[in-house]
Amino acid sequence: MAYLFLPLLAPAALLLVAYLATRRPGKRPGHLPRLAEVAALIALGASSLSAVTLVVNGAGTSALIGLAGVGLSIRLDVISVTMLMLVSFVGWVVLRYSATSLDGEERQGAFTGWMAATLAAVLLLVSAGNLVQLTLAFFATSFGLHRLLLFYPDRQTALRAARKKAWVARASEVALVAAVITLIAGSGTTDIATLLENAAPGPVTALAAILIAAAAVLASAQFPFHGWLTEVMEAPTPVSALLHAGVINAGGFLLIRMADVMLAAPGVLAVLAMLGGFTALFGGLVMLTQPAVKTALAWSTIAQMGFMILQCGLALFPLALLHIVAHSLYKAHAFLSAGEAVRAVAATRRPGPVAVPSARNVALAFGVAIAIYGVIYAAIGALLGFDGKSVQAVALGVILIFGVAYLLAQGLADAAPAALTRRTALYAGAASISYFLLQRVAEAMTKGTLPATPAPGPLEWALIFLALVSFGAVAVAQASFPLWAGHPAAAGLRVHLSNGLYANALFDRLLGGWSRQTTH
Repeated sequence: MAYLFLPLLAPAALLLVAYLATRRPGKRPGHLPRLAEVAALIALGASSLSAVTLVVNGAGTSALIGLAGVGLSIRLDVISVTMLMLVSFVGWVVLRYSATSLDGEERQGAFTGWMAATLAAVLLLVSAGNLVQLTLAFFATSFGLHRLLLFYPDRQTALRAARKKAWVARASEVALVAAVITLIAGSGTTDIATLLENAAPGPVTALAAILIAAAAVLASAQFPFHGWLTEVMEAPTPVSALLHAGVINAGGFLLIRMADVMLAAPGVLAVLAMLGGFTALFGGLVMLTQPAVKTALAWSTIAQMGFMILQCGLALFPLALLHIVAHSLYKAHAFLSAGEAVRAVAATRRPGPVAVPSARNVALAFGVAIAIYGVIYAAIGALLGFDGKSVQAVALGVILIFGVAYLLAQGLADAAPAALTRRTALYAGAASISYFLLQRVAEAMTKGTLPATPAPGPLEWALIFLALVSFGAVAVAQASFPLWAGHPAAAGLRVHLSNGLYANALFDRLLGGWSRQTTH
C-alpha cells in the first residue's frame, strides 16, 4: 500500500521550494523561479502517476502517520486524483507565468515561496485522508493566500480587501472546525472514508451538514459574503489566477468530499440550492455591467461558484466536480491572458452595425434551443441508455440550453450575416453535445465514489421549478436586452447592478465600517 503515499511527492517538492525561498526572498532570486516550475512539474507527474495507480489498484486510504487519528494520511480516489491533477497543472502554469511577469520585483523570491507553499497546502487539502489534516490544510491555504494578497503592502486598497477576506476566512474556518468536532464526536473516527461510509440521517449529521455548508458558503464567496472577491485586485495577476482557478474551489470541494454527510440532510441541500442559484444569477447580471476586465472576471467567478453550489444543493455532486475542473481551466486562462485580450480589443477596427434580435428572433432561438436539447438528449440516451438519469440533471441541462438560446438569438437576428448564423448554430450544437457527453463521463467516473442523486421529493421539485423559471426569465431578458435597453429604467438598473445592488457596502456597514478605515 506504499503507492498510496505517492501524492505526497507533490506538496513535498513545492514545500522544498518554499524553504529555499526563505534563503533568497529578494529581487532576482537566482534559479528559484525555475526550481519552482520544476517542482510543479514533479507535482503534476506525481498526480498523473497517482491516477494510474488508482486505475490499477482502486481507491484506498494510506496508513496514518501520527497518533490517535491525528496526523498525515492520503485518500486516493476519483475526487482526490481529479483535484490533484487540476491543481498541479494550474500551479505549473501559474508558476511558469510568474517567473516572467514578476522578474525584477523587489520581493520576487518571497512571492515564489508563498506561491509554492499555498499550492502545497491545496494539494494536502484535496488529498487529505483524515479530518484533522483536511482542516489544517484548509487553514494553511487561507494563510498562504493572505500573504500573497498582501504582496504589495503599501497599497491601502489591498490591505482593506485582505482584511475583509481574513474576517470571512476566519468565520469559514470556525465553521469547519465546529463541523469536524461534531463529526468526530458523533462517529468516533477522523478517517474520512470510514466516516462517509457510515454517514446516516440524524441530529448530529444534520448539525455537521449545516456547519460544513456554512464553511463552504463563506469560502466560495456566496451572497452576501462575496464582496472581498471583487476587491482583491491589487495582487499580481498570477495570484488572481491561482485564487479564481484553485483556492476559491475549496468550499465546493468540501461539499463534494462530504457528499454522503450532506445527502443525509436534505433541508441543508435545499438552502444551498436556493442560495447558490441566487448568487449565480446575481453575479452573472452584475458581471455584464463591469467595465474592468479583472473585476468582470471576479464577478464571473462569483456566479460560477454560485452555480456550483446550486449543483451541490441539487445533489449533483459529479457535475459539481466537473464544473470545478472546467471553470478552473477557463478562469486561469482568462486571468493570465487578460492583458492580451485588452490589447486585442484595442487593436480591433471599428465593427459594423450590431445585429439586434427581435422578440420573434428571441422566441425562435429558445424554440430551436429546446429542440436541440430534445434531439441530443434522445440521441445520447439511445446510444448510452436512459437509466440513472436524474430529474435534477435533466433540469440542469435545460438551464444550459437557456445559455445556448442566448447565443442563438444573436445569430438568428434579421440583420445577422449568414456566416454568423451558421457559426452560432454550430457552436450551440457543439456546446450541447460536449456538455451531455462530459456529464455522462463524470457520472461514470465517480460512480461508487460519490452518492447517486436521489429522486426528488416535493421540496426538490419546487426548487427545480424555481430554478428553471428564474434562469429562463434572466436568459430571455438578457437575449432581448437591446429591445428595452433604451428605456430610462434600464439605465437606472444598470447603475444599481454595476454597484452590486450595494450588498457589499451594506456588508461593510454591518462589520462596523472597518474595511474603509486606513491601516497603519
